Parts: sequence; structure tokens; C-alpha cells
Amino acid sequence: MIAHKEVQELRSQTRGVAQVVHFNNAGSSLPADVVVDTVIDYLREEAMAGGYETEAKYQPQIDAVYDRIATLINAERDEIALFENASAAWGTAFKGLSFQEGDEIITSEMEYVTNLIGLADTQQLGGVKVKVIPNDEHGNFSMSDFEQSVTPQTKLIAVTHVSSSGGSILPIEEIGKVAESRGILYLVDACQSVGQMPLDVQKIKCDMLSVTGRKYLRAPRGTGFLFVKKSSLDKLKPVLMDFLSAGNVSLSGYTIRQDARRFELYEKNRALTLGLGKAVEYALGIGLDRIWARIEYLSGIMRSALAEIPGLRVHDFGDHKSGIVTFTLDGTESLELKIKLAAAGINVSVGGAQATPIYMEKNQLSTVVRASVHYYNTEEEIELLCRAIAAM
Repeated sequence: MIAHKEVQELRSQTRGVAQVVHFNNAGSSLPADVVVDTVIDYLREEAMAGGYETEAKYQPQIDAVYDRIATLINAERDEIALFENASAAWGTAFKGLSFQEGDEIITSEMEYVTNLIGLADTQQLGGVKVKVIPNDEHGNFSMSDFEQSVTPQTKLIAVTHVSSSGGSILPIEEIGKVAESRGILYLVDACQSVGQMPLDVQKIKCDMLSVTGRKYLRAPRGTGFLFVKKSSLDKLKPVLMDFLSAGNVSLSGYTIRQDARRFELYEKNRALTLGLGKAVEYALGIGLDRIWARIEYLSGIMRSALAEIPGLRVHDFGDHKSGIVTFTLDGTESLELKIKLAAAGINVSVGGAQATPIYMEKNQLSTVVRASVHYYNTEEEIELLCRAIAAM
């Protein structure tokens, strides 16, 4: 795990930790200084030299971002496409699939709202049946229920690895083994997990994986990427296309490029792309195993300490929990608690029923406070959080 001395060194490389206690990493982490400087320096040079000209100068560094992402998730660079966020990446993958009446899609109760919108549209308009696998009484994804739900009509398995409004982690490797053995397409939303814990698409055996940069990767907002397995490329149709996606264009037709960048559009923020690449490089330099060990350690301390506060209830279920800690305080609305903590210089967020509606309705929760730790957080910051809540 990351030792105390190294934590202090890493904190010295992030200006924001001197200004605020930040437990909103599941929303948007504080970026490392080198990430911020990478973006700003590029924008300054672009302003002086011109957008296209600066891009041409930095093209090798921009191309290298794909290599770094591929290393991060154990993929090939040709399987990576850049997006502005995970929702756009997930939507591009999902909307690129074709469904027929009678097809079935399997998901979980932890699915994110944006993904549910796509599933609902397909079910209502396409005659497709969506099956939701509920968690068991311990808060774990039921593999037995899942396997029994798979039929010859199952066209897609689409699950969120780490829930936005709960601390549980789905067994995506075990799910992937079933998907591969049955020849079913497998789409994973890794919005909250990439950067928080090691993730290997070869082990997961997923066909598609969507990721954002701003959360645990500590990249700038407005960044993300989509992984599409090379053997699954032609099973997805690009939703939008331009000259980056296609060549030899005429009114008679065109040829489509043979890598995942067929799903990208040409115009994007190159400064943010370099910021994303620098954030990935920074995380790889620390090591995802070590990052995850630190996050597990801190979230365990936080859950235990919060549970000691009278009237506070921690709402994380399941045997395997992430760095996202959710709770409510009797007699205090979640938003009110967030505002009071912000006044004390402590950032948390509020998870509303709309974020993970199936899970929240099942557990009769309208809102929860979400405190999400990262490796740069400290035990002392957790003590500050708990004292501030207890004082209320």
C-alpha cells in the first residue's frame, strides 16, 4: 500500500488539497498539478500558434494517449476511442447495436440512470425485454439468478461495475465468463472503477467498456473513452461519422476505418486529451494495485467511524465495497448536510433517487450523502468529517 510519507508527497503535487477536504472523488477528483499544467500549457501555446498548428506539433503525444489507456486496461491501442464522457461512450456502444423483437438484455439493479434511459427506449420501441437481476439479501449480485436468466434470446449483458449511489462492486469477471461461454455481447460501465482499482479487459472478457476521466482517474472534466474489442468492432454501427471515421467518400459510399476510432468524431479538445493521457500516466506511475489498497483501507476506516455516530446509517451493502461510502443522518436532509459540510471546507455529494432508481426505490431511499475517498485523502481528513457531522 502507499506509505504515509508517499501520501504526503503525492498531496504536495496537488494544489487543491491545501484548500479543501475533498470526498467527492466519485463526482470529480482533484487533479494532480501536472495534469492541470499540461492542459493550460497546451492552451497557451494553441492561443499563440494556432489550433491546427499546435496539434501537428503535439501529434506524437496525442497519439501516445491511446497507448497509455491501452496499457491501463490491458487492451490494444486500436481498441480505444476517445469521448467527452462515459455517457457518450456507453451510448455510442449501446446505440450501435441492433436488436430485434424478442431479444433480451440483462442488467442489474445498480445500473446508472443514463444507461437505463437507453434500455427503456429499446424495450418500449423495439419489443426487447430487459431483465433486472436484483441483489440478494446481503446486497450481492446474485450469480445464480443471473445464470438462470440467460436464455438463447439474450442478446446483451449490460452492467455497471461500481454503483454511483452505493458502495457495492459487481463481479464483472464472473459475469464475463458466462457471457463468453454463451456467446453474448457484454457491455461494462466502468465509470466509477477505472482509476480506483485494477481493471483488465482480458480478464473481464467484455466486448465494450465505457469510462470517464474526471472521477478516479483524476483527469480533466470533458474526457473519457470507450474500449471495443477488436473482434466485436463490426457488431457495432457508428452512431455519428465524419472524415475521421470514413475514407474514400463519395455519393456511391465510403470505406470505414478498421479500428475503434471509427466511433470518434474528429473535433475534440486536444488540451484535455493530453490532460487525460497525463492523468493515466500519473496513475500508472503509482500503480493501480497500490491505489486500490489505499482506497480500500481509507473507505473501511470511514465506514467504521461514521457508523459510530448516533443517528447515522451507512447504506453500503455487499461483501465487496468500493471507495464510495453512502449514508444518511436522522433528522437532517442529505442536501442540508452537504451544504453544512461545504461551509466547513469538506466536499461530499448527494446521491439522488434518479441516479440509480431501481436500487434506491428497492431500498426506500430518496437521497444519500456520498463521501468517496481517494489515495490522497488522509485519516485526519476522515476524522474532520466525522467530527463535523457529530457536531450537528
